[in-house]
Amino acid sequence: MDKSHNLQAAVQNLHLARSLADTLQIVADGIVTGLGYELACVNLVRPDGDLVVAAFAGNPEAEALITGRVGSRESWERRLGMGEHWGDLVFIPHTEGWVLDDDDVPQWYTDGPAPRLEDEWHPADRLFAPMYARSASGAPHGELIGVISVDRPLTRRRPRPDERRDLEEYAFQAAIAISNARLRANMQRALVRLEREQQSLRASEESFRQAFEYAPSGMAIAEMGGDSHGRILRTNDALCRMLGRPASAMRRYSFSDLVHPEDIGTLLRTSAEGGRAELRLGRRDGSYLWVSLRNSVVAEAADGPRFLLTHVEDIEERKRREFVLTHRASHDDLTGLPNSSELHARIDARLCAHPEQGSDAVEGAVDLYLGHAAEAAMPHSHVRAPVGDGNTHGLAVLFFALRDFKAINTRFGHDAGDGVLVEVARRLGQAVRDGDTVARYGGDEFVVLADGLSSADAHTTAVWMQSRIHQPIPLGDQTVRMHAGVGIAWAQCGAAPGDILRAARGFAS
Repeated sequence: MDKSHNLQAAVQNLHLARSLADTLQIVADGIVTGLGYELACVNLVRPDGDLVVAAFAGNPEAEALITGRVGSRESWERRLGMGEHWGDLVFIPHTEGWVLDDDDVPQWYTDGPAPRLEDEWHPADRLFAPMYARSASGAPHGELIGVISVDRPLTRRRPRPDERRDLEEYAFQAAIAISNARLRANMQRALVRLEREQQSLRASEESFRQAFEYAPSGMAIAEMGGDSHGRILRTNDALCRMLGRPASAMRRYSFSDLVHPEDIGTLLRTSAEGGRAELRLGRRDGSYLWVSLRNSVVAEAADGPRFLLTHVEDIEERKRREFVLTHRASHDDLTGLPNSSELHARIDARLCAHPEQGSDAVEGAVDLYLGHAAEAAMPHSHVRAPVGDGNTHGLAVLFFALRDFKAINTRFGHDAGDGVLVEVARRLGQAVRDGDTVARYGGDEFVVLADGLSSADAHTTAVWMQSRIHQPIPLGDQTVRMHAGVGIAWAQCGAAPGDILRAARGFAS
């Protein structure tokens, strides 16, 4: 599994914990299992401002030695104010860290020889990832809630820029998870207190009202049972602001009225008591917001009516970052096109999408080869990519292999070569129809997936795209022309995507 998948899995695990203690340990474990460091320590800010070692991963001996020990806020602020700042990260090299040897921050050093290379990790190097609470004012940093310290990258090198960004992103997500876990713990404690105080109805009403009205996340009370099950009776200001709807308007709805149509099944599968779901709720302006929805049951009295208490948390930013991580795992960094893994998945999903893929599909998957002969037939005028004439053969796989691309890198350099690949990707993207796929298969190879083309249509389309690739590409004060061999493959339902691509690639090379 590549690092983007490891980071994505570690981030997803952060939001699965049931308690604050579990969340803190998952934060530490994710550094070791997902980000490639041998040791990780989570230092959490206490109410008095000092930081306590709340979780440790990677070394049981070190965990037993320093877990629970406290470092003063003054010492931590000194550490975070010195060294090299890599975005939000703080790196203190061993050449500077000696001045901190006598402060009161709990720490553990790994053994090992002094480094021989400039970028090699030293046993006394320190790397910190501060965690900040989300700021209500929109400022870049809110209140410091803790610091993750890591040690000894598995590469034995100081982290590269992309590895630093991964650690910074993980610390951001860890801060969200810890803040949410604290909020849930506070709400659970409030609900426990409320249950214990039910003998004194007036006192419990006031306690609940305070917790409900002033909760920083959205809260709602809905009817439970009967014909009006789920109808919203009361909302707090945070939920009204979140959805851009006044409290008076919210009382006309149930959550099933507000949920995105694609998420109604998720809502209905969520149990009434103790249920949790991540779904989209409609805002007044017509947009949708990703939220985490949690249910619990409250009653006015021991034998009185029961109501559904719903906690609604805005997770839009987390979802956006998860989507970015997912996109990074399935798309090429240079061109932004789907990568080979995503291409295989799309072929597999679309192979049996059309009923006409039967007797007309060519046995053995390969129907047509263009290669050099098609280059000689390239049109000299601009022609629009044709549309199928109804005599379709299902999914056409057009494989383009650039000729002599290595000569571009040799003559002009790799930056110029990257520019050529980006331009070829752009031209292919402009040449396809809506719904078609352009993917980067390898270093100098591209694939187009096109549904509903006849054999003649596919041939004409391939020649047209080939001509677009052949047009001059400016490189500084010079221009180059790229040529591409093309292989076209057709597939029957049930064919393996890898076999189809290998066949097309063989004819295109």
